[in-house]
Amino acid sequence: MEKVGLIAGNGKLPELFLNACQKKGIEIFCVYLFESVEESVKNYKNSVKYSVAQVGKIISYFKKNNVSHLIMLGKVEKNLIFSNLKFDLTATKILLSTKNKKDKNILKAIIDYIESENITVLSQNYLLDEFMASEKVYTKASPDKNEKKTIEIGIEAAKMLTSIDAGQTVVVKNESVIALEGVEGTDKTILRGGELAGKKCIVVKMARNDQDYRIDIPTIGLETVKKVVQINGRGIVIEADKMMFIDKEEVIDFANKNKIFIVGIKF
Repeated sequence: MEKVGLIAGNGKLPELFLNACQKKGIEIFCVYLFESVEESVKNYKNSVKYSVAQVGKIISYFKKNNVSHLIMLGKVEKNLIFSNLKFDLTATKILLSTKNKKDKNILKAIIDYIESENITVLSQNYLLDEFMASEKVYTKASPDKNEKKTIEIGIEAAKMLTSIDAGQTVVVKNESVIALEGVEGTDKTILRGGELAGKKCIVVKMARNDQDYRIDIPTIGLETVKKVVQINGRGIVIEADKMMFIDKEEVIDFANKNKIFIVGIKF
């Protein structure tokens, strides 16, 4: 039986991956990072919990179980870097090897270390291609002519934001940039945009131009779209072929009931 390791953060992606592997008869050895991960991930027979700062123990667990391939899925909050984590020797060594503390550089350094231990890190869409966003209007509602210019400005701003590895989401309205994502994450950025500009904001979420698919493929699901509705927004624009869109049927139904749009755009 093929074995694959899973480092699991929050959200539904780890659970979706477990389900896909079980259908294909792939045995998973899972390290979950938080008590808040999905119950199915915590309760999986080969699951253990380690802190994100215990990189040495995580690698040892996979090597002990002869795992030669692994995948990293799920949300890890950026503000962890400002918390009082006690990094083990391996994690400290990795952090010291990075030229700065940008997400991309830290994750790339972790991947380089893992692969130096003869464990291959898989793309995050491994077995999950069905969840990649498409170029289409998913909903009954769609942007009007005036909103398309605002969306263009949002795409430009989001791409600039990804180029400095600060975030991937912007909130725009009336051809103006209202809020840029930082350490707080997508959902709080949306709420802040609504507080600043009121109704009819548009959320734009893009991937990095040089997206490494082993690292943090942007994802939207029901919680993100609920935040757009919460601020009485007009809709959300996502990048086709470079992002994951999970729980599509439920999300589209919710969006239609609330008369907002979800649009996938190629860039």
